[in-house]
Amino acid sequence: MQALQRANEVRLARAGLKRRVASGELGVAEVLLGAYWEAENMTISDLLMSQRRWGHTRCRKLLMQVPVSENKTVGSTERQCRALAQLLEQPLRAVHTELAPALAL
Repeated sequence: MQALQRANEVRLARAGLKRRVASGELGVAEVLLGAYWEAENMTISDLLMSQRRWGHTRCRKLLMQVPVSENKTVGSTERQCRALAQLLEQPLRAVHTELAPALAL
């Protein structure tokens, strides 16, 4: 019974994490770099696909840029997770630097 209760707690915590990612409250890069116990045994593809408008194809294309298997867990490869987080943050940085002069006007 204790194992079932613990499994249910983990499932609910992961569902909450996925909801936070889907709403934009939490970024995937932040989860990859942070110490979220809910995501340790979650596959990277599950985490990526919890974002809005992310499916198998977009997930696979991103993971091919950083040679990472879709079934790799978030907690298993620190180096690959850092590289993936950096790749996810790049477009955001480019948008912010391009908008900065326009916002100064």
